[in-house]
Order: sequence, then C-alpha cells, then structure tokens
Amino acid sequence: MNFMTIPGPTMSNPRPVALITGAARRIGAVIATRLHAEGYDLALHFRDSASEAAMLQDRLEGRRRNSTALLRADLTDSARLPSLVERTMVRFGRLDVLVNNASSFFPSPVGETSLTMWNALMDTNAKAPFFLAQAAAPHLRQARGAILNLSDIYAERPLAQHTAYCMAKAALSMLTLSLASELAPDVRVNAIAPGAILWPESGGKLAAKDELIARTPLKRSGTPEEIAEAAVFLIKHSQFTTGEILRVDGGRWLEI
Repeated sequence: MNFMTIPGPTMSNPRPVALITGAARRIGAVIATRLHAEGYDLALHFRDSASEAAMLQDRLEGRRRNSTALLRADLTDSARLPSLVERTMVRFGRLDVLVNNASSFFPSPVGETSLTMWNALMDTNAKAPFFLAQAAAPHLRQARGAILNLSDIYAERPLAQHTAYCMAKAALSMLTLSLASELAPDVRVNAIAPGAILWPESGGKLAAKDELIARTPLKRSGTPEEIAEAAVFLIKHSQFTTGEILRVDGGRWLEI
C-alpha cells in the first residue's frame, strides 16, 4: 500500500505535534481525531492496521493539509522505538506530546501463561512506553510538553485470569508517577485509566457485558469520545496537573 507523501519538516512549525501509538483504530483513532481538531499535527503510529491508518490520514489531511505522518513499527522490537521519535522530529521538527495508547490485552491465567504471552503483554504495555518516553524526553523538555499514558482500572484491582496484563498496566501506572517526578518541571506526565469503553475484539458473551454494565454505577459503558475528552483536558488544558491517573470508568472502580 502506498501511503500519502507529505513534504519534509519545517523547524519553525507553529503547530504543536503529538506522537500517538496505536493511532489507527478504536480509542487511538478517536484521540488522534480530537487532537487534530484541537490544532495538533500528528505522527500516527500503527503496526498491522495499514488500511485503517491510511483512511485516518486521508480524513485528517482533508481537514488540514500536511498535518500528519504515518509511522509503522512493531512496539515489541525495542531497537525500533527511538526511531519513532526520530522520524517524528525529522518530519515535523518538534515534539510536544507523546500518547502511549497502544496496548495488548488477552487472558494470561496462572499455569497457562507462556514466556511469549508474558513478553507480548509487558513489551507493549510497559516496556515500549518507557523507552519511547526516554527517547522523547529531550524534545518534550524543550517544548515543555506532556506525556499521556493509557492505563487501566485493573492496574489497581486484579482482573481474573489476566494476571500478566494487570501487572503490565500496574507498571505503566508507576511509570506515570515516576516520570512525572523525574521529568518535572519541564514535562507533565499523566494517565487515563478507562473502564468499560469498547468490548474486546476477541468477543465475549453478551451476558457478561450486560453484567459488567449492571455493576457500573453509571449503568452504561463509556465511549472513545469520552476518553478523548479526558485526553485533551490532561494534555492541553490542565497545565497544573502532573502525576495524575484519571479514572474514566463510570464509577466501575468503586465496584470491583
């Protein structure tokens, strides 16, 4: 597939730039669309969702030309992580925001979890965000920018049969707190911990979904747009907030 060719960087780019992992689909695409509407140029990372990434880019470029770049990479390949930041800088000449949205999610029952499963969950949910943040930090310091991580309410309370996933998201939450301290005062670092927003693509019984919603105080699932609203708040508007893990879960955390 041939992706859109876009002119090279301008060091005097007046618009802020955000690098978003897992940006082609689902919550990542909605966050990207909202940040673009807020005036951000975007480096849109994807791995396998090439057609969705191209469609998202076409849509955003139709609204503002020369405002996006597509970056393909496997986040489990640690050697390639710094190049995502480097390619963003080459294209745009600046980096103001890193959004660690990409995630792996699947059951990891004790007694059945292989090293391959463990690595897949840890690499995407914890290792990649750390090394991306490390590579991005000098540029974010210069821009007095921000990092936003997409954690999970199950980083604080366990989800049955998902021990390795919960551990990985707990590591991401601690990364948020530690980076907020270490990168201050130049870079703000926050996270969003969503509750039931989108049903996993692997499916699941409708009765289980209904039961989960019934045990959520607000009695409904959330929307990707509500996560994007929280993202804009933490990235753009809440300039005196760092080290915050904002639950956007309809009160689900209260009932776990």
